[in-house]
Amino acid sequence: MLLAIAAFPLWIPRWWHANRNKLAVSVLLGLPILALYAARRPGALLSMAEEYVSFIVLLAGLFVISGGIALRGDLEATPLTNVSFLALGSVLASFVGTTGASMLLIRPLLHTNRERTHVRHTVVFFIFLVSNIGGMLTPLGDPPLLLGYLRGVPFTWTFRLWAHWVLQVAVLLALYFIWDTRQNTREPLAALRRDRAQLEPLRVLGAANIVGLGLVVLAVALLQAPWREAAIVVLGALSLWRTPHVTRRANGFTTYPIVEVAVLFAGIFLTMMPALEILRARGGELGVREPWQFFWASGILSSLLDNAPTYLTFLALAQGLGLAREVVDVPHAVLAAISVGAVSMGANSYIGNAPNFMVKSIAEERGVKMPSFFGYMVYSGGVLLPLFVVVTVVFFM
Repeated sequence: MLLAIAAFPLWIPRWWHANRNKLAVSVLLGLPILALYAARRPGALLSMAEEYVSFIVLLAGLFVISGGIALRGDLEATPLTNVSFLALGSVLASFVGTTGASMLLIRPLLHTNRERTHVRHTVVFFIFLVSNIGGMLTPLGDPPLLLGYLRGVPFTWTFRLWAHWVLQVAVLLALYFIWDTRQNTREPLAALRRDRAQLEPLRVLGAANIVGLGLVVLAVALLQAPWREAAIVVLGALSLWRTPHVTRRANGFTTYPIVEVAVLFAGIFLTMMPALEILRARGGELGVREPWQFFWASGILSSLLDNAPTYLTFLALAQGLGLAREVVDVPHAVLAAISVGAVSMGANSYIGNAPNFMVKSIAEERGVKMPSFFGYMVYSGGVLLPLFVVVTVVFFM
């Protein structure tokens, strides 16, 4: 299932684009597991179904409500302005999700930089920070952490990752500021004059949805299933009802991304059931025991496969090792390594996290020539891998 998600967008992109074809793959690969567990372990199948519904409802609620907020305006595209966009997105990602923050900010950022000729590096750093690393501080930030929350990780546990978040965000913002300052000096004078002449103050459309996002955070933090899911459904329905259609159109809102997530994760949730049980029973034979090993192992797989099931895979592996049972039957240091690895290294490739390809597609629609699949990995290899070595030494050795 994970190989299909990783390979088909590259091998057969036109066929894979249709959600009905993704659903066909999920059904084909998931049906044998469904039949096996329906006959042998119906209780486990029911528990998985409840977890899947909670996961999709939470993601859909964030997606619908954040999709009703649109930022409009055109600021001067200085390095300081661009750093401010990236810093704001790095904070928002933990509270509205990496997908929500990416969709909210990428269009105004591109609009602000439309007069500049050097924009590619800005989009790449946007993917690093807003689409991935920024979503580390709450379970709402990134699907792996949301799955951890549904598996019993306390809602506030991810606040422990604040130092990992601060280090990575600060280093990347500083590096980007230096990079963008240098690129700005290479801009043609005519482009800089146009940029200064065509300014428009930022304004927020659909601001009432900000309150809705706050209420979703409270629902996730304070309520248990099924009341949590019921509250989120109500908040999402209110957002759809009260938000003018013109605001959602201005934000490019469609249901395609959330339907894609729903059909793919139906297959992922089914096919990962026996894999997780095998890891819990036999995971000790793989030789992965130390936090730094979990950080790199979960991170490398998250770079090339979907980071949410990768997180669950290594969580199950850690639970099968019989280590200190500090949180969900694993040590805090190991869970931190798995969490940071899955979230941060999802930025290593376009397929590491769902928003990566979405941001790339929007940028290309706006005329930005983005790097190829392997060209992007040259950026991530040169910028992120040295940073992850530092994170390893500081936190996980």
